[in-house]
Amino acid sequence: MSTLDNQFKNLQDKLQQLLKQYQLLQKENQKLKEELQKSVETTSEHEKNIHKIKEQLDASRMKAGGVWSNEDKNAMQKRIDVYLKEIDKCLTLLNG
Repeated sequence: MSTLDNQFKNLQDKLQQLLKQYQLLQKENQKLKEELQKSVETTSEHEKNIHKIKEQLDASRMKAGGVWSNEDKNAMQKRIDVYLKEIDKCLTLLNG
């Protein structure tokens, strides 16, 4: 019976080790999730800032009457088209 007791004891020890590893992995996983969330929020803030700066740059170009490349003109025209479509949708919803 002592062999069976030893096997049972070894099994319990291994189970305890697995539980400790599991708990450590759970803590690490939670930490990584929190880091990911912070990174996502930071990225979102950076994207908003980039968008804001691009708008400021466009406004400065328009204000200064600076020279626009064809790419800049096309990009601005596309943005204006998107804004006009959004305005049309809003007007349709208001009138509908």
